Amino acid sequence: MIRLAFTFGLLIFFAAGVRSAEADSISEPAYGRELQGFEYPFQVSHYHFSSQGQAVEMAYMDVRPSSPNGQTAVLLHGKNFCAATWEGSIESLTAAGYRVIAVDQLGFCKSSKPDGYQFTFQQLASNTRDLLASLDIQRSVVIGHSTGGMLAMRYALMYPDAVDQLVLVDPIGLEDWKTKGVPWLSLDGWLKREDHVSADSIRAYERATYYAGTWDPSYEKWVQMLAGLYRGAGRAAVQKSSARLYDMIATQPVFYEFEHISKPVLLMIGDKDTTAIGKDLAPEAIRPTLGNYPVLGKQAVARFPHAQLMEFPDLGHSPQIQAPDRFNQALVQWLQQPTTGGSEIK
Repeated sequence: MIRLAFTFGLLIFFAAGVRSAEADSISEPAYGRELQGFEYPFQVSHYHFSSQGQAVEMAYMDVRPSSPNGQTAVLLHGKNFCAATWEGSIESLTAAGYRVIAVDQLGFCKSSKPDGYQFTFQQLASNTRDLLASLDIQRSVVIGHSTGGMLAMRYALMYPDAVDQLVLVDPIGLEDWKTKGVPWLSLDGWLKREDHVSADSIRAYERATYYAGTWDPSYEKWVQMLAGLYRGAGRAAVQKSSARLYDMIATQPVFYEFEHISKPVLLMIGDKDTTAIGKDLAPEAIRPTLGNYPVLGKQAVARFPHAQLMEFPDLGHSPQIQAPDRFNQALVQWLQQPTTGGSEIK
């Protein structure tokens, strides 16, 4: 997802805003509407196509291994993330022989932010499938983080024959927030919240949720990546796309379809994650019941037909960034020796 919740809550918009000492000396870049000016770790390509009557393009990185194993891994980012945030995983996967396609979805990062676009998980999945077909990729391992986890599940439901294995990294959507008491918010309401986004609010939210109260200076570039979009000339387009994407996340659950995902699933959970869309909108008595990932992970893995749960007790919403060596070693090991049982991995 970087909740502005996908990955993801809305507390980011209202995070306490005391400017930290480490932030005082940080430059505040402004990036273009398609994140022009922010450098990705590998060459960026663009897939040009027409969707909903508009000419659009999806940015992606296609990274080839030096010793191919014949398999492709597709990486799907979260709501407040970009393809670039998969940098460490791309390096580990290509070292293990995987060709890696890391995509920026429409509405995000270096991809188009089309005016009035109707964002649905089905539409994003279809766009992704068409991109892969243009690269002559028929099957792949699909790895989704945060909101990318919701998209990965929708993709697996729509195109089961195109998925070999499914990895869900702290996916949102393991609960239906609406049925738990989170009230509906209009598109205007989501858009109004966009006015409160700043580097300070992003940093405060990420520290608390993504990194379980810890902070490392290396995380700052991801704060500035997102904040820079809001400082640039494309701010209005970024805000409008973000608001529609939040509406998509809040109103299009995959929660009721876990049993229909037939492929082997690895659910990778940072137990200190507390992400829940709209948590701050819920009645105070309900908020503590939302985003309980240790519980949600166990409940979800019991419902997938073929799944394993891998827990990181000390990590938050972004284990691939917070502890990349540990995370990537575990990921590659599972992919190379997949199991389809329901047992937990601790």
